[in-house]
Amino acid sequence: MELLSQIILGVFAIYLTFKFLQAIRLVPNQYAHIVERLGNYHTTLGPGFHALIPFVDKVVYKQDLREETIEVEPQECFTKDNVKVEVDGVIYISVMDPVNASYGVTNYRYAAVQLAQTTTRSVIGQMDLDETFEERAKMSMEVVRVLSEMEQPWGIKVHRYEIKNIITPRTVQNAMERQMTAERERRAVIARSEGVKESRINDAQGRREEIINISKGEMQRRINEAEGRAQEIEAIADATASSIEQVADALMQTGGIDAMHLQLKEKYIATLSGLGRKENQVILPKDISSYDALMEGLSLNELTLDRKK
Repeated sequence: MELLSQIILGVFAIYLTFKFLQAIRLVPNQYAHIVERLGNYHTTLGPGFHALIPFVDKVVYKQDLREETIEVEPQECFTKDNVKVEVDGVIYISVMDPVNASYGVTNYRYAAVQLAQTTTRSVIGQMDLDETFEERAKMSMEVVRVLSEMEQPWGIKVHRYEIKNIITPRTVQNAMERQMTAERERRAVIARSEGVKESRINDAQGRREEIINISKGEMQRRINEAEGRAQEIEAIADATASSIEQVADALMQTGGIDAMHLQLKEKYIATLSGLGRKENQVILPKDISSYDALMEGLSLNELTLDRKK
């Protein structure tokens, strides 16, 4: 009997020692311990050493304050055009208020995953299949917006939500591949036609500019030739006028008329001698005896003609 009492006392002493040791708490960094006193929330223990009252205070929750990655399991969703897709994702959250994270929701991780899945199904149901591949950012932002409404009650902070995969049935994938192939071929045909069109436009513009340049060159050549001929005619006219003035001045000088008569006689004789050279003929004046009268009449006629000119 005495041995049994000693055993009971020993067990009780061990239990008391365990309780006193359990009342001493060393909280790591980026952790928070929720303490209840006699079943009611009492305080939140931050990093460091803490001593609690045995049998009165009790640590009921230990919250990790670091950012946490939670996998969102794949789920089946239907798009607006009734195509079944399988979607999964990742949520990045952290505990901001340990008290609300402990008492505001039973399991904030499970609740966040469920809310993300339901929101994803709702967003995908409002989109066509093609939009689901293009609007991943929109879906992620919508999930974050909905989860952010529960940050205060649940004591958490949703940093971001990323969609990992959107998996479609094999038949839909084959149809999409055929559609993409047809689209690429269509773009290639359009690109080739635009290239041919651009090439023809460039060739036409090149020919047009060439014709314009040739016509401008021809016009400038004709203008230059016309200006040259005009300058030539003007120079000849100036020279002729100058020579006539000089001849008139010379005739006004003493002996000018005699000199002119002599020059005309020489030209007359040279002309007569030149006319018969080609056919071995000799041409003589009609009246050789009146040579001086003939030359005087010729001189007067030539002088009259020169003055009329």
